[in-house]
Amino acid sequence: MRTAAVIGTGLIGTSVALALTRRGVAVYLSDRDESALRTAASLGAGDVSEPSAPVDLAVVAVPPAHVATVLADVQRRGLASAYTDVASVKAGPQNAAAAHGVDQKSYIGGHPLSGRETAGPLGARADLFDGRPWVLTPTAETGRDALNRALELISLCGAVPVVMDAADHDHAVALISHTPHVVSAIMAARLEHASEDAARIAGPGVRDVTRIAAGDPQLWQEILSANATAVADVLEEYAADLNAAVGALRELTAQDADKQAAAREALVSLLRRGNAGQSRIPGKHGSPRAVYAAVPVVISDAPGELARLFAAAGAAGVNIEDVRIEHSPGQPVGLVTLQVAPESAEPLTARLTERGWTVRS
Repeated sequence: MRTAAVIGTGLIGTSVALALTRRGVAVYLSDRDESALRTAASLGAGDVSEPSAPVDLAVVAVPPAHVATVLADVQRRGLASAYTDVASVKAGPQNAAAAHGVDQKSYIGGHPLSGRETAGPLGARADLFDGRPWVLTPTAETGRDALNRALELISLCGAVPVVMDAADHDHAVALISHTPHVVSAIMAARLEHASEDAARIAGPGVRDVTRIAAGDPQLWQEILSANATAVADVLEEYAADLNAAVGALRELTAQDADKQAAAREALVSLLRRGNAGQSRIPGKHGSPRAVYAAVPVVISDAPGELARLFAAAGAAGVNIEDVRIEHSPGQPVGLVTLQVAPESAEPLTARLTERGWTVRS
């Protein structure tokens, strides 16, 4: 691929453009939002001029409700040889594209499963898709050239291609992406009027659960609207479990010992189901989830301390598989928990202790 066009310079569109320019592809940008367009161009994402000839691939990076009309427009103008989109919902845009007369041979639906809480071009990164799944939803009419161009795009962006049916994709993302965002927002909404004391002692648990609630509400309204039925189905199942948990918790205060015992068993069953589901989430590089050992290290909140800790782990010959940072409320220190292979925990603890680090048991 030598040339590409990206229509829409938000987080995903600009990240695609940055990834392509990094690999030497000439990228042409367009967006109705002049400010976003100029910002993306200033970041080195591409050229804002019109290409002098059809580009190899056009990437439509607009909200799901607008994919079909934009596709129809750029195809009518002969912008590219092949077309794809990056909308997080596939069946609706695909059906709408057909209704708008979009040439199905030169178009293939796509969805990179990566993102950030920061919206807009300023949050874009060239490595946003590295190692991440990128779903393609070809139909019986999809041409070989469109498929190959989309596969080349995914390769240039460092992602991993996954081929799915559009409806199956929408049900899957409702479960693993869209519903979690709603649940995160509902949990975060409980904090809006929380007491100052409660907010001050908030720790990693609530931060983990509410992290994605920081997303752009207008963008997420459009995403949820485009996949409303599938998300509602998952939320209905979630609500049933939530109601069962509420009922079990209420029964724990009952005077009847049998009811208390049944309530405890119901809670344990729900928590075990959670264990089982969480264990199915793939680990690093998509491999089965591994069991790591935790090495908690006290660290001061000063420039260079985290780098010094990582350097000490590297000097010990230990690979850090994951890391979590907890800040102590009102104190200039924190706790960095290093996740390492079980056999590495003891020697790493000894090496760090020798070098003056405080390792908690």
